[in-house]
Parts: sequence; C-alpha cells; structure tokens
Amino acid sequence: MPGAIYAEGLVKTFGDVKALDGVDLDVPEGTVLGLLGPNGAGKTTAVRCLTTLLRPDSGKAVVAGVDVRRHPDTVRRSIGLSGQFAAVDEYLTGRENLQMVGRLYQLRPKAAKARAVELLEQFHLADAADRPAKTYSGGMRRRLDLAAALVVSPPVMFMDEPTTGLDPRNRQQLWEVIKHLVSGGTTLLLTTQYLEEADHLAHDIAVVDHGRVIAKGTSDQLKARTGGERVEVVVHEREHIATAAQVLRGLGKGDTTVEEHTRKLTVPVTGGAKLLAEIIRELDGRGIEIDDIGLRRPTLDDVFLSLTGHVAEAAGPDARDEDDESRPQGGKEAVK
Repeated sequence: MPGAIYAEGLVKTFGDVKALDGVDLDVPEGTVLGLLGPNGAGKTTAVRCLTTLLRPDSGKAVVAGVDVRRHPDTVRRSIGLSGQFAAVDEYLTGRENLQMVGRLYQLRPKAAKARAVELLEQFHLADAADRPAKTYSGGMRRRLDLAAALVVSPPVMFMDEPTTGLDPRNRQQLWEVIKHLVSGGTTLLLTTQYLEEADHLAHDIAVVDHGRVIAKGTSDQLKARTGGERVEVVVHEREHIATAAQVLRGLGKGDTTVEEHTRKLTVPVTGGAKLLAEIIRELDGRGIEIDDIGLRRPTLDDVFLSLTGHVAEAAGPDARDEDDESRPQGGKEAVK
C-alpha cells in the first residue's frame, strides 16, 4: 500500500529542460524522507508537483491518499508547506500573520487566536508577537513561516530547505520542532543541503540528480555503499606526504586521497583499531612525524560525493534549486 507521500514516474519539463525524469518516491506515514541533491537536481520541482503548485506532465502522485493531479484542492486541505523563502506578510505582526492563516483555513476567530498564541510560544516568538514581521531577523521569519504552515496541524508536511541561512541555535530549535511533529504522527518530506540535517532527522534518504532518484535507503545503508572505515592522517612535514602515501597504499584497501594544502591523506581500510596501530608503527618506523591520525566511518558527504561526483553545494540565502522557469513569479511560494 502506498505511503502518505507517493510518486511514480513523475515527469516535469520546462522547455528543453527536463526537471523531473521519472521520479519515484514512497514515504510511509509518520516518517521523514530526506531529499538530497545538488542545485538543479529537481528537489524543489518535485516538492511543487506534490504540493499542487506545479502540474506534472506525466506520472502518478498521491498525497494523504488523494491523487494530486485529479483532486488538488483536497490535497491542499491535508498538507502544510514551508518553502525555501519565508512567505509572511512583513507589514503584519507575527500574531496577525498566524491569525490570518487560521482564518484562511476557516477557523473561527477565537480558535485562530488561540492557535496563534500556541504557535508563538512553541516557536519562541511570543516576545515579538506584536511586532511587524519586517522587524524580525531571518531566523525569526523562518520560524514564523513554519508556524504558519502548521496552523491546522496537517498530517503531511513538506519542508523545502527549512533551515537555510539559520544560525546553529535556530537550526537546532527547528530540528526539535520537526522531531516533535513526527513523533505525533506527521509525515514529512524534507529537502536540505545540510547533510548532517538529513543524517539527524530522516528515517530514509533519497538522492536526486538530473531529475532522477539515483539512490535511496537509510543513512547507514547509503554510507555502506561507499565502503567501510577510513584512516585519515595529517603529516607534519610536506616532504613526507609521498612516503606516507606509499605506507597507506600498502596497508589500505583502496585509493589513497591526498590533500596537499592540508597535508592530509585518506585511505579506505578494514581491520579497525588494530590496523590503525599498525599504520602508526609503520609511519614511526620511517621517521614520519604526524600531527593527527584517526579512524572514521563514511559520512553523508562521502555518499554524496561518490554518487554525484562532487560535494554538496553550501546552502545560502541566495541558493537556487531549479531553473527560473519553475519558480512562481511575484507571489508567495508556500501553501498556507
């Protein structure tokens, strides 16, 4: 039985650009799917198709048990969306923004006011509740935008890079809110450029590139695809890099990566701590002084690099995920 969010063979083109080229997704109820991929991979286009902001050219999409193409209005009543950019009215106060969204959802005035108070407390905005949103910091606007998406406690949520541009403290606060939502049964599709975010929040991860899902699984399953453990060594003297690389090639189980500017060498290994001790003895025996050495598991950065051929782009306030053709012009992005 399809999950709370389901897509099969989803295709969307803009002129000669195929933004989605047969995307398949299946997100079980009450779980988080992390959607990863480089800029332009198709993440935001997928979100817009699933949330009725764009109509897919072909394929099947079902959200909360409802066909997205046949019954978009019904889908909108079952979802919340926090887009890449905060969709708040900067001339209204935080309280007024939330009350307005409540009234648009046809909550009674008293219920809309009560829900606004509850959300302002939950998102640590109570002290700024009666200030115009234009006086809010970027992090406060993001929190207000997310609060607006949760006014009616939708069973399915879409968050498109929700923590982009936030400082570490605000990001941690949003992570706690997200975990609380999911523990209450909410299903979430999360796109992010922060690989640690997907590692921390997602039950499953799908990697998208060139409009296709190129890998999916749990964080541990994807990491296992890149191999086992790695030894990282930082030598003290640059002239010792070549000799150290020779040692690692002899004891490792794959290609040795060398970063000349940091004097760091990395090699896949098997054998764990026992082999690490052997490498240390061999380097010491050759008179190679080291500044640092360690054994680590693959990270999602390693997964991303092995699957797409490059590291994930650093997200920022000006990051763009898709071609301009897929971006609504002059309007708010979020479905509220």
